[in-house]
Amino acid sequence: MIDALSYTCMGVGIIFWFWGTLPLLGPRSVLFKLHSLSVADTLGSMLIVIGLLLKIPREWPLLILAILSLSIWNTVLGYVLAYCSNTEEH
Repeated sequence: MIDALSYTCMGVGIIFWFWGTLPLLGPRSVLFKLHSLSVADTLGSMLIVIGLLLKIPREWPLLILAILSLSIWNTVLGYVLAYCSNTEEH
């Protein structure tokens, strides 16, 4: 049962990765594309790590640290890239 849940989390995480990539092909603004990519990438990566946490629970301290790092790093990176892509004078 745990294996099925683990693989499901990892599979949904990979789907989120591809789902976040699709808006890159659309005609929207760069900031919209960046936002959708970073949110989907963060959620997908977190689901993959949760799937690994279910698969190898003895490594929970490192995997929890990975989840926290993903949430903070991807959020900050999104803000930095959005600020840098601003066309106005700083």
